[in-house]
Amino acid sequence: MRRRAFLGIIGAGASGFAAGVLPTLRAAAASTIPRRPLGRTGLDVPIIGFPGLGLIHDEQSICTELVHAAVDAGVNYLDVAPAYGKGDCEIKMGIGLQGIPRHTYFLACKTKMRDAAGCTEELNRSLVRLKTDHFDLYQLHCLMKVEEVDQALGPGGAMEVILKAREQGKIRHIGFSAHTTVAALAAMKKFQFDTVMFPISYVEYFKIGFGKEVLALAREQNAAVLAIKPLAGGAWAPDAKRTRKWWYRPIDDPAEANLALRFTLSQPAVTAGMPPAWPDIFRQAIGIARDYRPITAQETSKLESMAAAGFSVFEKQQKTASAHDYGHDPFGCGESLA
Repeated sequence: MRRRAFLGIIGAGASGFAAGVLPTLRAAAASTIPRRPLGRTGLDVPIIGFPGLGLIHDEQSICTELVHAAVDAGVNYLDVAPAYGKGDCEIKMGIGLQGIPRHTYFLACKTKMRDAAGCTEELNRSLVRLKTDHFDLYQLHCLMKVEEVDQALGPGGAMEVILKAREQGKIRHIGFSAHTTVAALAAMKKFQFDTVMFPISYVEYFKIGFGKEVLALAREQNAAVLAIKPLAGGAWAPDAKRTRKWWYRPIDDPAEANLALRFTLSQPAVTAGMPPAWPDIFRQAIGIARDYRPITAQETSKLESMAAAGFSVFEKQQKTASAHDYGHDPFGCGESLA
C-alpha cells in the first residue's frame, strides 16, 4: 500500500501507537528537530531518538510506516537491540528500513553478551536482521556490575569482537548502556567509549544525584551522553494508582513532560534523549523536541521541588548493583513491556 493511502486510513485500523504517532510525525516533517554533535565522532544526530522497542506494538505494515515517517520527520537516529521483543523489534525495523537510503539514517544496536563467542553470534545475527552491513553505533547493553565490565573488556570478552568488527567496517562507533553508576564509571575508565547511554531523569538527579558523576566524566572525555529515562517520574508512590503496567512512573502530564525532557536535554554532555516506547509519550517528545529551548533556572527550581516529593527507583539498585531484587527486566533492558 502506498504511504499516502495508508496514512489516509491509519486512524481507522491502526493501534493507538501508530494512530497517535504518525500524524505527529507528519506535522514534524514541516519543521526542524534540532541536532547536536555526537561527542567527538564528528557526526550529529537529532536530540531525540526513535525507540525501536516501540515496534513491539504493531504488525509489520504499520511498523514500516512508523520507521519511514520518523526518518522523514528528522528522527533518523534509530535505536534497537536483540533483547527488544526477543528479536522481533530488530526484524521489524530491518524490514521497515528497506527503501530508505542507508546513508540517511544513524542506526544503533546493542549486545547483552559479555563474552567473545556470544557477542560474535549476536552481532552477526543483528546485522542480518537489520539488513545492513554496518552499525553506526554498537553498544554493550545494560551493564550493571563491575564484574560485567571486567568480563566484557577483558581477555576473551565482547570488546575483542567489537574492536575487530570496527576494523572490518561492521561498526563505526562504540558505546555502552548502563544502569548503575559503578558500572558506567568502571567502563569509562577502562575504555574511551564514543557514547554513554545512561538514565538522566530529573527525579533521580535531584533525589539521589543519580547521573551527576557520569555526566561529569563524559564531559571530560567528550563522550556523547544518550539519555534514557528522560520521561521517567521515579518509582510509583506506594498508594498511587498505576496508570501503566511498568516498573517506573512514565510521565503522562504534558507540562511535566515538557520540563522533564528539556531538563535532561539541557545537561552538559547530553546529545540526545530516548523517549519511552509508549505511544502518547513518544508523541509528546516529538513536539517538545521540535520546540526545544533550554530549561531556565526558575523551571529547574520547580523540578527540584517536584522531585523532593517523588520516589527514587534507582537508589536501592545503586547500593546492590544487582537485578535480583527487582524481578524480570527491571531496568528496561528490553525483554518485556509488562
